[in-house]
Amino acid sequence: MASHAETYLAQAAEICRTIDPAEVEAMVAALVALRARGGRLFILGVGGSAANCGHAVNDFRKLCGIEAYAPTDNVAELTARTNDEGWESVFAGWLEVSRANDKDAILVFSVGGGSRERNVSPNLVLALEYAKQQGLTILGVVGRDGGYTKQVGDHVLVIPTVDPNHITPHSEAFQAVVWHGLVCHPDLMARANRWEGLTRS
Repeated sequence: MASHAETYLAQAAEICRTIDPAEVEAMVAALVALRARGGRLFILGVGGSAANCGHAVNDFRKLCGIEAYAPTDNVAELTARTNDEGWESVFAGWLEVSRANDKDAILVFSVGGGSRERNVSPNLVLALEYAKQQGLTILGVVGRDGGYTKQVGDHVLVIPTVDPNHITPHSEAFQAVVWHGLVCHPDLMARANRWEGLTRS
């Protein structure tokens, strides 16, 4: 009988084999266009995905030269909005104050992509609605069936479900795999990572 570690890693390998590389390339093209027009990238997620957002902001800014932000990096504003206005509107309100417009894009990291019907990640749903109204490009890396992000997004990669018991860990882990694949893409990467740069020199 395979150990948990063997099973988990085999599942990760299966996900790698079944992710659609064409969708990843389409996201790269959208991000190249975003940078060329001087647009900003707003990266949205909750829970473990929110932690991924902060890391991804660093990579897109430092390695790709894209102006990027994550609302969850500002805990004071996030908690003030939650306290005063409610959890559902925290991201939409943040985008509104940022004057998000059709030059910009949002990138959603989410296990399920948000669902109004199930009241799951309603803040992502409202933010996506606002983004649609303002004409932003909508990108996403999500799990399950992609949820509302997949329904309204322009380029949304759905992480394949290979085990219904491991949807969350695989979805959040592969958010990192995909965004790192984006930022090191030769069409996007403007500055080498430190260790690779040392090796080349």
